[in-house]
Amino acid sequence: MENPKIEGPLKELIINYNELNSSVIEELNEEPSALEFMRFVARNTPFVVRGGAADWQATRTWTVDYLKDSLRDEYVNVAVTPAGNADAPTPYTSPDDGSTSLVFAKPHEEDQPFTTFLSYLISQEHHQHNPPTSSQTTNTTTITTTPPPPTTTTPPPEIRYAQTQNDNLRHEYRPLFADVPATVPWARIALARDPDAVNLWIGNARSVTALHRDNYENIYVQIAGRKHFVLLPPACHAAVNETRLRPAVYRRRRTDANGGGGGGLEGREAGKGGGLELVLEEGGGEEEVPFAIWDPDRPGENATRYSALVQPMRVTLEPGDMLYLPCMWCVGCVAGHVGTRGIGADASTGTTRFRRAARLKECVSPSTTGESPTPPFTPLMLTGGGTIWTSLGRCIH
Repeated sequence: MENPKIEGPLKELIINYNELNSSVIEELNEEPSALEFMRFVARNTPFVVRGGAADWQATRTWTVDYLKDSLRDEYVNVAVTPAGNADAPTPYTSPDDGSTSLVFAKPHEEDQPFTTFLSYLISQEHHQHNPPTSSQTTNTTTITTTPPPPTTTTPPPEIRYAQTQNDNLRHEYRPLFADVPATVPWARIALARDPDAVNLWIGNARSVTALHRDNYENIYVQIAGRKHFVLLPPACHAAVNETRLRPAVYRRRRTDANGGGGGGLEGREAGKGGGLELVLEEGGGEEEVPFAIWDPDRPGENATRYSALVQPMRVTLEPGDMLYLPCMWCVGCVAGHVGTRGIGADASTGTTRFRRAARLKECVSPSTTGESPTPPFTPLMLTGGGTIWTSLGRCIH
């Protein structure tokens, strides 16, 4: 039960924040100056630059054919889940006693040829929005029907997502690195630092990013397609029901005693692979993960007494748009319909991260400690995104 001495002030904090701040994001028609950007940073307020990256080489040239031609011989790391729920709170049923609890579900990861991976995303996206039909002609009328869902026990198509955040644009996706600016000038000038990691993310409309909190300032750039974001300010932290969850991971089921079926490339290309199962992590990975379990798109589930007070900020990015997301804000996102130019999912250029120079030595890296830095000593991050989408990111340590 919430401490009454805390409940009142927290409720008042959220109400006062809503009264003093709009839930409609501020839109700019041109990129800000370094000074203008720092004013947003100081206020911890998001904004969108409509068309801010419209003249980027990536925004103008990244089509399916271009990406396949650039990366055809490369293998990339792919996160695989049954429902697009990588790194998300997920129900887990114990095989021992049948009890069900929420766990932090990590994806199955495997290396796949880039062309195979991208073709799978395109095919899945096309099938989702254009289900197969059959025609039947009578004397005067042609009737088009959509077949019913299959009744077999074949596992549903898996969801694949390239989501590594290890400076992958300068490693896995190096052939594409020249297509994006090396930095975001107004952020570099304001923060007096070049970016130190550049990440590219690729997925389709079935990949969902669960509501989570970032310890960086983010700038997200949409390259192709459309993406829908829901944003919550730090003042609403008490409403997201952050809970410590036991980590679990998806793995491919083995379909025979010799382990066949789960690892064959033919099965993976078909999206079957024997299906996926969720298992609890063992060994050194058992430390619980603090994670938000309330979703503003499902307000009645896992709510706290403060959840009803939240007024989420929602924004949709179109190709070439840039989103500034301040540190400690919660963000969740889902891709919209497929893009044009032959790209059947999101194309985004993702996380560019900067840390404020004066506080560099006081920042703590979450990747080395497993814990989040405590404000105000938080890094600054710039991001980019998109539907097949690709995202790029840069960070400074």
